Amino acid sequence: MFADSAARPIPAFQGHAMRFELVDRITAVIPGKSLQAVKALSLAEEYLQDHFPGRPVMPGVLMVEAMVQACAWMVRLETDFEPSVVVLKEGRGIRYGQFVNPGDLLTVDVELVKMGDGRAHFKARGSVDGRMVVSGRLELEYFKLAQQAPGGAAIDEGLRREMRHRYEVVCSSGANDSAVTAAKNEAT
Repeated sequence: MFADSAARPIPAFQGHAMRFELVDRITAVIPGKSLQAVKALSLAEEYLQDHFPGRPVMPGVLMVEAMVQACAWMVRLETDFEPSVVVLKEGRGIRYGQFVNPGDLLTVDVELVKMGDGRAHFKARGSVDGRMVVSGRLELEYFKLAQQAPGGAAIDEGLRREMRHRYEVVCSSGANDSAVTAAKNEAT
């Protein structure tokens, strides 16, 4: 009975998965080198209601997730959004500095160290007002679902389309095409 019910989605939760969008805006991109993103922490963030009652702060795991999401944007940009899936494979040397409070602007800087064979290595740092709040080395893995399962190509295309749309949104008031083009020209 348990195995059978676990295999089927629970109707009450279908379509209601909580999403953590921890990059509000991409503010700078130097292709092949680095990316900067920001997250404005608001008291309206649902997870702050329980972390901690009476003293809301951004959970440390979500600070790391903000760095992972910034790194994932860099992977997508470097691969022209080809891999539909970008996930954290490993985090090393994660260090925390101070709390991130509602009203703070978390700035995430990621530096691409090495990329190839479906893996990308980064140095990442999160700061508030220039003070380090989290840092570490992250390894991300990226791939296409079509490589993993038959029928994955259609899902790949849908995910790529969604990520391109999200990129337009997170860049709408930050790093724009002219800034990226200028950075490309500077790098060459």
